Amino acid sequence: MSGVLAGFIVIGCVIAVGYVVARAGTLGPHAGTVLSRVAFSVATPALLFETLAAADLDVVFSPTLAVISGAALLSAGLYAVVGAVRRWGVGRTTIGALGASQVNAANLGIPIAVYVLGDAGAVAPVLLFQLVLLVPLGLTVLDVTSADGDGSVWSRVLAPFRNPVLVASVAGLVVSGTGWTVPALLLEPIELIGGLAVPAVLLAYGMSLHGSAVPGRGPERWPVVLAVVLKLVVAPTTAWLLGSALGMDRSELLGVVVLSALPAAQNLLTYAVTYRTGEDLARETITLSTVLSVPVLFVVAALLG
Repeated sequence: MSGVLAGFIVIGCVIAVGYVVARAGTLGPHAGTVLSRVAFSVATPALLFETLAAADLDVVFSPTLAVISGAALLSAGLYAVVGAVRRWGVGRTTIGALGASQVNAANLGIPIAVYVLGDAGAVAPVLLFQLVLLVPLGLTVLDVTSADGDGSVWSRVLAPFRNPVLVASVAGLVVSGTGWTVPALLLEPIELIGGLAVPAVLLAYGMSLHGSAVPGRGPERWPVVLAVVLKLVVAPTTAWLLGSALGMDRSELLGVVVLSALPAAQNLLTYAVTYRTGEDLARETITLSTVLSVPVLFVVAALLG
C-alpha cells in the first residue's frame, strides 16, 4: 500500500505549503482566488489539451471505462435527485454532484495505479471519462445557469462554448481523433503552462483551508456528508457490482473499485470559486473524502488485493 501513502504524502505537502503561505499572509487575502482562476482559465485548459491530444481513444470502449463511468454517473445522479428534492439550488447541487463523482485521478490516481495496481495506464479510462464527459457536463450546467451577459436564451446557449476547459477538451479530442501531431514549437509552451495546473490547484486549496470551519460540522453538513458517502461507499460498491456482472477477474475488480474509491478531486474547489457557488461545500467535501478515503482504500486492497 505504499502507493496510497505516497500519493497522499505528495499532495499533502503541497497543500500544507499553500496553508502556510495563507497563514503568513505572504501573498495577500485574495491570492487563493486569483490562483484558482489562473488554474481554471489558463493552466488547466493547457493540461487538458496536452493530455487529450496524446490520448488513445480506444480506451473509451473498454469495460473499465463502462464500470467507472456507470458508478460515477449513478453517484452524481443520486446527488442531483436529493439536491432537487431538498432545493439546494442548481449551482450547489452541481458542485456536490461533481464532488460525489469526480475522483482525484491525476494527483492520487497515478501513484496509486503504479504502486497498487502496477500499471499507470489503469487510470487512463477514468481520466478520459472525466475530461470528456463528466466535467464538461457539470461545467455546462454551471455555465447555462449562471451565464453572464443579458441572460437571453442565446447568451446561455453560447456560454459553454466560452468555457476554456470545455474548449480545450474538445480541441484535444479533435487532435487525437484526426491523428495530427502538434508542432513542438506550439506544444512545448502549452506543456509548460499545463505544468502549473496541478500545483496551482493544490496550493489554492491549501490557502482556502486557512480559517475555514471543520469539515462536516458547518451549515453545509448534510450536503457534504451525502457527497462523501456517495463518493466513498456508493461509487466503489457500484463499481464492484458492475465489474462482477461483466465477469471481471479479481485484479480487474481491484482496479475499478480502487479508482472509484479515490477522494473528490481538488479542482472541484477551482470550479466553485470560478462560478462563485458552493465553495464551502467543495472545500469540505474534498477534505473529508480525502481523509476518509485512506481507510477505505486500505480495506479495498485487503479484500481484493
